[in-house]
Amino acid sequence: MVYRQAAWDEKLLKEYSSKGRTGFVPPDPIGEEVELSIPKELKRDDVELPSLTELQVIRHFVRLSQMNYSVDTGMYPLGSCTMKYNPKLNEKIASDPKINDAHPYQHHSTVQGILSILFDLSNWLAEISGTDKVSLLPAAGAHGEFVGVLMIRKYHQANGRSDKTQIIIPDSAHGTNPASAAMAGFDVVTVPSNANGLVDMEKLKGLVGPKTAGMMMTVPNTLGLFEKDVLAISKLIHDNGGLMYYDGANMNAILGRVRPGDLGFDIVHMNIHKTFSTPHGGGGPGSGPVGVKSFLADYLPVPRLVKKENTYTWVYDSPNTIGFIKGCYGNIGVLVRAFAYLLTLGPKGLLDVSSQAVLSSNYLMKKLDPTHYSLPFAKDVPRKHEFVVSARPLVDKGGSALKVSKAILDYGLHSPTVYFPLIVNEALMVEPSESEPVENLDEYAMVMNEIGDTLSRDPSRLDDAPKNTAVASLDEAKASHPLTIALNWKKIAGKE
Repeated sequence: MVYRQAAWDEKLLKEYSSKGRTGFVPPDPIGEEVELSIPKELKRDDVELPSLTELQVIRHFVRLSQMNYSVDTGMYPLGSCTMKYNPKLNEKIASDPKINDAHPYQHHSTVQGILSILFDLSNWLAEISGTDKVSLLPAAGAHGEFVGVLMIRKYHQANGRSDKTQIIIPDSAHGTNPASAAMAGFDVVTVPSNANGLVDMEKLKGLVGPKTAGMMMTVPNTLGLFEKDVLAISKLIHDNGGLMYYDGANMNAILGRVRPGDLGFDIVHMNIHKTFSTPHGGGGPGSGPVGVKSFLADYLPVPRLVKKENTYTWVYDSPNTIGFIKGCYGNIGVLVRAFAYLLTLGPKGLLDVSSQAVLSSNYLMKKLDPTHYSLPFAKDVPRKHEFVVSARPLVDKGGSALKVSKAILDYGLHSPTVYFPLIVNEALMVEPSESEPVENLDEYAMVMNEIGDTLSRDPSRLDDAPKNTAVASLDEAKASHPLTIALNWKKIAGKE
């Protein structure tokens, strides 16, 4: 009996190659031979492309697609990523040829329809975030952060306060926060969390001073806890001449209920690819619009989209602008999906999103066995859209957060975020989002509890997990070394 090759035992295309095979034969030129005007120095005869039939190519890439994990195939509970389902209606609208076929350098008069969508979306996002003006230019959340801290720097320079050189950031913050602040030339000052997992107000008071340019915060924070002192924090920073910056990574928890601008934040970035439904695995696509209060509107990047006498156009002459931060005007496909998402849901739908996200998070958290997964900080306080548990109880038995996450893959599920935030030992950060039905939450809890039971009885059984995935358990030290992995292929001395 001949067994068919498994979908996950995939070869490289070059390994299927056989001289003489082809998938497409171009027609002979009609009339005189056509001479292509390709410069000689750009022509190559050593490409060594594989010789394949069209069917071989199709089957190869279809098999590769079947090896992928996505939110369309299963639950994707990466904490702080909000990997929610993207309705196919949004995808269809964003894929409309009238949007896809528009060229980014067309004159604004020829794309009034698209510009009207972007203009309305920016106004909706301003209302949702509690800000006055929104730029859709930033291409991702971290890009939005960088834009925000650049505006903080420019604002203080314009007001003769170049001595304001420090940005305060909680120790539970996303790593992009200190990175963005440092890239903008600021000194990063870390404020610790208190016993309840929130910003330590007393420690913060000792850190704020004349050099404080601003503070970056995520509300709720990465532990899934709402920063109940946020109004007092905003007042403290403002009283010392600083600005408040809101990291919108966790906005799904408060969507339609709490506006960051009402909490005292002057600059707000929103992760369109998280909160408003575009899936973003593999590093993209993303979009990180930034909203500001009116006194900072002139500092937004250019161009700015405005409406003049029923015509949408661009403005470049903003006096205090931080300048150009990206070619063209944002990631249009992502923004159109967000527009469709908001148009479909409406204000009531946004309330349903945040309430369901918070309910799902707390439901799943309560289903986990506390003898395997302990809850750090404020044990009696409900979490918001995500929660962090510690696998520390399993460590003494030979387990770890890494072993749990690897074992989850063998059940055909995606693992949560691991070892973040850094203030939690053996952290597992779970965010089910509002997309998942209760049966999926039950299944995930069952799997995590079953893995905990296995690690408690015989941890060695999971040493080589995962076993059932396209790529088995890796030697992580070897895989991370730059000299041990080849990402391209070439023939050398007659050998492949």
